[in-house]
Amino acid sequence: MKGVSCLFQEPEVTSDFKNCENKNETGAESPFEHKVTLEFAVEGKNFRAAGEASSRLKHTLQHIGFPAPLVRRVAVAAYEAEMNIIIHANRGTLKAEITPKTVTIWAEDEGPGIPDIELAMQEGYSTAPDYIREMGFGAGMGLPNIKKCSDILEIETVIGAGTRLKMVIFNKTGPEREK
Repeated sequence: MKGVSCLFQEPEVTSDFKNCENKNETGAESPFEHKVTLEFAVEGKNFRAAGEASSRLKHTLQHIGFPAPLVRRVAVAAYEAEMNIIIHANRGTLKAEITPKTVTIWAEDEGPGIPDIELAMQEGYSTAPDYIREMGFGAGMGLPNIKKCSDILEIETVIGAGTRLKMVIFNKTGPEREK
């Protein structure tokens, strides 16, 4: 059976975060004091597994106790990056590093690369083939949505080799960051 190969790595415990401010949206102390690393293999054109990696990341963040607005932003950015791999690449990986203050996601693929990043960042622009659009994917909102949900977005691409996205989302509790 085809599907997302999920390489869930056991949480890597570090002592660097023991003294970080670590409160959830209610101001209560969260039991989360460690760095958690997740890694998922994503298979190109496997639409049956679409969203599995980003869903696992979302559930991990909810389990840890991150505020709902942060979980939503991470889930949207990760889903869009996962779908870009499925739609455009042969294969790729979605990795996430979770700390009390940030969630960093890397999406790397082996695919065609992005010929014009500025054009690809425009809402509605898509290079998805018709058969993918007919399934309801490839509407040209992937990169724009990732940008909206990320505090930092870095894109590296090589034509004919692949693309690497780095998305950083800060855990800003309070009203200053309600997207």
